[in-house]
Amino acid sequence: MTAGPSTDSALRHVLAHLLTPLLMCIGMGLAYLGAFHAPAPHDLRVDVVGSGPSAQVLAQTLQDKGAGALDVRTVADRATAVTSLREQGSFGAYVPGEKPELIVASGSSDTSAMAVEKVFTKVAAAQDAPLKVTDVAPVASGDPTGQGIFFLLVALSIGAYASVAVIGGAGAALPMKIRALLAAAMSLVVSLIGALFAGPAFHLVDQGLGGVWAMSWLYAAGILLVGVGLHTFLRRWTTLGVMVLFVMLNFTSSGGIYRPELQPGFFGALHAFWNGAGFVEGVRSHVYFGGHALGGHVLVLTLWFLAGAALVVAAGIVEARRGHASKAGEMTTPTAGERTRAAAGEKARFAEGMEEETEEEMEEAVAV
Repeated sequence: MTAGPSTDSALRHVLAHLLTPLLMCIGMGLAYLGAFHAPAPHDLRVDVVGSGPSAQVLAQTLQDKGAGALDVRTVADRATAVTSLREQGSFGAYVPGEKPELIVASGSSDTSAMAVEKVFTKVAAAQDAPLKVTDVAPVASGDPTGQGIFFLLVALSIGAYASVAVIGGAGAALPMKIRALLAAAMSLVVSLIGALFAGPAFHLVDQGLGGVWAMSWLYAAGILLVGVGLHTFLRRWTTLGVMVLFVMLNFTSSGGIYRPELQPGFFGALHAFWNGAGFVEGVRSHVYFGGHALGGHVLVLTLWFLAGAALVVAAGIVEARRGHASKAGEMTTPTAGERTRAAAGEKARFAEGMEEETEEEMEEAVAV
């Protein structure tokens, strides 16, 4: 038996849509393996406390042996080193002596603190002295690994971009104003869920929950507005587009697992302006470092929000023009009967296409 026309059509349809999961597979592999498969320090800023010749020699030796892994400087005293750590200007400070001490701030990044501790444990061992480790910005009791903020970012992101699939797909026939209001409402709901996770549910933060909620809302609203705006232009490719922006490039550059000092340069560059990094570093600054440099991180989130708002406005203008063009085309139809039949056929085709497109978007979103 040979395949009939309906079978051939269905097979072509399936093959065409298999392109999306293939692109997802390639994209996720390149992003996650490229960012996380071999973390290694480069230009990781550390301090050696002391101004004498021995401190200078130790700093230079570490700099030379590190071959680019460390950026070592000397500071005059312990207080200066602690201030630098609390302002996230360094990731470790070594106080040499008979009882050597390593000062870290795990709230900045637990993995960076571990990398620094590994280096200076060897230094202390060479002097046959046990190393005392002091943490001047410890993580919250409910987040012992310091990575809970990253997983909060994941939850907020999934809630936001899955909502994009619903609003853009199932709500495509709604006016843009209503879709924008739905996006705003969903961002509020998602952010409240995030605050519940961060505070009462898992105690990821011990203080500043109000600020965490505010940044959660700004982050989720930015994703939703960008996604809803993009849907007008990308249609069924919106899910893939949003995944690239807010999963593949976003999670890997956020600094939630490894800071840019432990990653390849591409992801370190994205860390400077991507919205996930703005959220993770903003929460760290707010909760662990007294709000130092918080304004810059909030600015990043705000710019993404404004970009989303601009996309929604642009999409609304484009849809309005499409609507005017459609009405103008209807006016040139020869007879009322033909207009009625054409409109009915077009409506049926549109409904069928939208239903199929919505199902595809929802399936892709659920699969992700």
